[in-house]
Amino acid sequence: MTRRLLLSYLTLAALVLVCLEIPLGYVYSRAERDRATNAAHQEAEAVADFAALSLAYGRPGELISQVAACATRIGGQILVVDDKGSLLVASHRLTTEDRTGLGARPEIADALRGGDGADVRTSSVGGVQWLSVAVPVKHDGGLRGAVRLSIPTDAIASDVHRVWLGLGLGGLGVLVAAATMAMALTRWIGSPILELERAAHTLASGSLVTPASVTTGPPEVRSLAATFNRTAALLEQLLASQSAFAGEASHQLKTPLAALRLRLDNLEIDVPPHLRGNLHAAMTETERLARMVEGLLALARMEETALTPEPCDLDRLTEERVFAWMGLYEQYGVRLFLVGDPVGTALAVPGAVEQILDNLLSNALRYSPMGSTVTVVRRPHTGTVELQVMDEGPGMTPEQRRRAFDRFWRAPDAPKGGTGLGLALVQRLTLASGGEALLTDAPSGGLNAVIRLPPVAPRRSSGFPGLPHPRRRPAVGV
Repeated sequence: MTRRLLLSYLTLAALVLVCLEIPLGYVYSRAERDRATNAAHQEAEAVADFAALSLAYGRPGELISQVAACATRIGGQILVVDDKGSLLVASHRLTTEDRTGLGARPEIADALRGGDGADVRTSSVGGVQWLSVAVPVKHDGGLRGAVRLSIPTDAIASDVHRVWLGLGLGGLGVLVAAATMAMALTRWIGSPILELERAAHTLASGSLVTPASVTTGPPEVRSLAATFNRTAALLEQLLASQSAFAGEASHQLKTPLAALRLRLDNLEIDVPPHLRGNLHAAMTETERLARMVEGLLALARMEETALTPEPCDLDRLTEERVFAWMGLYEQYGVRLFLVGDPVGTALAVPGAVEQILDNLLSNALRYSPMGSTVTVVRRPHTGTVELQVMDEGPGMTPEQRRRAFDRFWRAPDAPKGGTGLGLALVQRLTLASGGEALLTDAPSGGLNAVIRLPPVAPRRSSGFPGLPHPRRRPAVGV
């Protein structure tokens, strides 16, 4: 922001200078040319008056001396011709070619007609530009000839260049001064904004925020800093309240549920056989309520702070969870396979991969019929690391897959005992890890839960006891 403000100020200053200095330079150049032209006219008229007297009284020697002195003084050239255009006096040596046709030159011809002329032309000698002025020589109302005075424009150009250089240096000085003032101004404006940005990043990371300064910068920035500090304090208070609620709820809810389950277990021996079905239903609902409380507390813990993804060994964690679930799958008569080559390290919030796999494997087991297969696939996928959990259950319709990540939503034909929080927790954990969670149709007709996580540096897994790790892993399962 500081660079953009500084660039804006300098651009504005440069635009103002250009709009002022370029017209000023052109005006000065035109005025300098007009001044030189007027001075040349005056000198030419003075020589013409002297020539008129010298020719009238027959003193050509004085005219020669005057022409030579004037040419030396102005650093130019002077020619005096008669009324026929023939050369009378010249301050410099002329070739025979130069002597002929003097009367036909535009400025001399104009002067011989009684007017005066000025012409700027480029000389063939050295490429020097000359300003030529011709005036008539008159005496007693009669035309006696003409005087042409030529001066080099180098001096004029040099003066103009000096003016342009002065304007350029002055403009550069103004730009330096404007840059110094703009730097001080941008720092005054930008420093509190940068401090606010750092505080906002700290707040976004979930850390406690040091209040931003409200004593520096423009009034609007100070007001913004004060508002930010109040917002940060309110958020800190809300997070602290939510954290306290999660801790208290974890204790206050889990303990009564555990006591209730224990009491129901103790009642089983005293309940008549025809009422034990209701007792078992109550115990099932108690277990479901306990799982729901655990899911809600897990979501609350995720929302109370911003977690930072960390590198994790995806191969080791996948093998651990598959190995841990194999025994339960075997009890229900469902085969569990892990396929795919090692994928290395991925980024995930601490504990996310384990919770994601536990929820997906739990859902897959709940929907998989006896004798079916659940396959866990790991593979790299277009810049991500992909985990897939595919079952052979009834699957979901596109509308059901769209709503499956909503909290407490359950499919109409879902088995009893679910809470509707497992997939919501999976999505939240995946998004917090910088990945994405998808539900698609499995090739076998069931559901395919796809989890994509950002990779770190690929490396080979160390393996897990009980799951061999060949170079090309075959299907491993129960």
